[in-house]
Amino acid sequence: MKEMKLTLPELALIAGTRGALGAGVALLLADRLTKEQRRSVGWTLFLVGAISTVPLAMEVYGKRDGCGER
Repeated sequence: MKEMKLTLPELALIAGTRGALGAGVALLLADRLTKEQRRSVGWTLFLVGAISTVPLAMEVYGKRDGCGER
């Protein structure tokens, strides 16, 4: 298994995007809001989480030696 070192801000961004993605999915499946509200908020959170994952993954996996240097 490959080991990587992440800074605290990188870890926070990764956790935040995972949270937004999860919240979006939860809202899509929940019955607390009207159907239209649930769809709007759910898809927005889901897409923000999914789209923001790509640059973060490129940043994390783009590190050569795991020490934060490129």
